Amino acid sequence: MKDILTAPFVKEMQKTTANMYRLGWDERNGGNISYMLEEDEVKEYLDLGNVIRTIPTGFDATDLIGKIFIVTGTGKYFKNVVDDPETNLGIIRIAEDDTTAELLWGYKDGGRFTSELPAHLMSHMARLKVDKENRVVMHTHPTHTLAMNYVHELDEKKFTHTLWEMCTECIVVFPDGVGVLPWMLCGTNEIGEATAKKMEEFRLVVWGMHGIYGAGKTMDETFGLIETVEKAAEIYMLTAHLPRVNTIRDEEMVELAEFFGVNYRKDFLNI
Repeated sequence: MKDILTAPFVKEMQKTTANMYRLGWDERNGGNISYMLEEDEVKEYLDLGNVIRTIPTGFDATDLIGKIFIVTGTGKYFKNVVDDPETNLGIIRIAEDDTTAELLWGYKDGGRFTSELPAHLMSHMARLKVDKENRVVMHTHPTHTLAMNYVHELDEKKFTHTLWEMCTECIVVFPDGVGVLPWMLCGTNEIGEATAKKMEEFRLVVWGMHGIYGAGKTMDETFGLIETVEKAAEIYMLTAHLPRVNTIRDEEMVELAEFFGVNYRKDFLNI
């Protein structure tokens, strides 16, 4: 059996968490990632019959029974994942009782998955109904996106439209727009349910005055979605207090979207 520390999915988690910490998106133990794995890729590295212990998930994940995820740990710092993945990450499988996770590897200090796992699993379930290839859910606190929450209306159409105006590629990268939630208590099923509902139509959901959730087929896609929003938010924050001399017009956004063949939210444009 191969060394789990050489597994591509472990390496991806190490690289991505290190990048997110380096960018200042995930201070202290902020942020969390869940990455759904294929059984065939995991069994090259682990005995899937060896369950280390079981951990209650706190909600009914019937649609994900048998699914395997690698998940960041609660209270863990992203900066430490690269040096000690076995303590800061865990590989879990949703058990047959649908409310328990079977730990297959990791959390070696007795830890457990992120407290926001219910929100992640609910979002996975929602996105899989829209896109059966969805595998990643990522939550982070990008600085400029968060700052924008305090000075911009938390309205999905207006928030998305502003971001689309900031960078030429935005309407192409996230043509489905950005969902927005008001401030809600984190770590609860309520915010998980609200996020999952938004995930039925958006791959990106802003948590007001908190951060953002992203979902995608791959780690790169999901990271890239959030990265593009953050770049647009940074440009907005650098220019919001200045007179607007130039902008990307709605007709030009349409031209972009249609040239690149993306299915964009026409109702989010002012035309």
